[in-house]
Amino acid sequence: MLRARPYRRTSWRASRGLAIGWGGAERAHNREMAQIGDKVLFTLAIALALLGIVMIYSASAVLAAERYGTQYHFLARQTVWAMLALTAMFVTMRVDYHLYQHPRLVTMLLVGTLVLLVAVFFFPAVNGAHRWIRWGALSFQPSELARFALIVFLAAHLDRRIPAGIKRFELTFLPCALVAGAMMVLVMFEPDLGMALSFGLILLVMFFIVRVPFRHQVVLGVGALPALAWLVTHVNWRWERILAYFDPWQDPRGSGFQAIQSLIALGSGGITGVGFAQGKQKLFFLPEPHTDFIFAHIGEELGLVGTGLLVLAFGVFLWRGMRIAWHAPDPFGMLLGAGIVVVIVTQALFHMSVAVGLFPVKGTPLPLISYGGSSLVITMAEIGVLLNIAQQARPDNV
Repeated sequence: MLRARPYRRTSWRASRGLAIGWGGAERAHNREMAQIGDKVLFTLAIALALLGIVMIYSASAVLAAERYGTQYHFLARQTVWAMLALTAMFVTMRVDYHLYQHPRLVTMLLVGTLVLLVAVFFFPAVNGAHRWIRWGALSFQPSELARFALIVFLAAHLDRRIPAGIKRFELTFLPCALVAGAMMVLVMFEPDLGMALSFGLILLVMFFIVRVPFRHQVVLGVGALPALAWLVTHVNWRWERILAYFDPWQDPRGSGFQAIQSLIALGSGGITGVGFAQGKQKLFFLPEPHTDFIFAHIGEELGLVGTGLLVLAFGVFLWRGMRIAWHAPDPFGMLLGAGIVVVIVTQALFHMSVAVGLFPVKGTPLPLISYGGSSLVITMAEIGVLLNIAQQARPDNV
């Protein structure tokens, strides 16, 4: 049960002092907080990122040589992104997570991400979608940042509402639903329905944690489900993917091609795999083996053993992450930590489920593993926030 506490309004300077150390007492406190927080989670995050670099090279070497004339193209870029991501994690580990609770920062984060979500429509489409802001060789996917911004807003807003009464529709449900809905609409028009649905999942998880009345959540479902049904049935390529989900062999060279090649990759790996860099499906059979189907590629080369250990790793991540959220010193920390864990783990679960045919095909990266700078940097930064929450866990629960 969340404990109610009065919201303490602090100045921007005071909050900034909490983050970087203000005076001798704060500097001493920061030295005490300099520990990692949760060594298991810290080690697991770095190990998964390193595994990702290795498997990206294995999956993309042939593709990179064909497109760019060097087999190290994706490897080199991901290595640079990994170093930036590690830096981001160390930075957020040292920033007191209470800073994200400050109303001015929350507002700046929300407005900034909404502007970026609009800005993507002024950049050239890639594969028919406006999801990236590109500047030369660099690209950034604002929706990744928008998810974190939504988590921060919901955690801060719901924490402030706990003393006033979480059951008041106009104070709790309505503001949260409007902000999440605005982000979902912008992302759906990119179009990226899967990412938009992840925003809705974050909202429902946060409501569940603070026990927002179920009747309010029914209102959300009544409004969202018809719109979701229309977006699936009235967009040809989405509907084709739904049909291919039930019978991919009906169109093996078209809508069912990706699902079939993924299953062939996993089946070819057997128990122990065909060996590192020995996979055949990456030879222009398995689409995007270094991003959307890297789990299938791992299954082919490392077998059931490799994929099983990867599933176990994300299971441990879920355990350690929710443990951190549960032992957070205040409701804001609990909500912030739980939101981060849910986003990372559900995305991993969805990616794996698509690879094994449990869900229709949808291009979703595997967190920490798949190729992609925006996803890796923001995920590692979010893990840094989790580790900072762990550093401040209640002493009786450490």
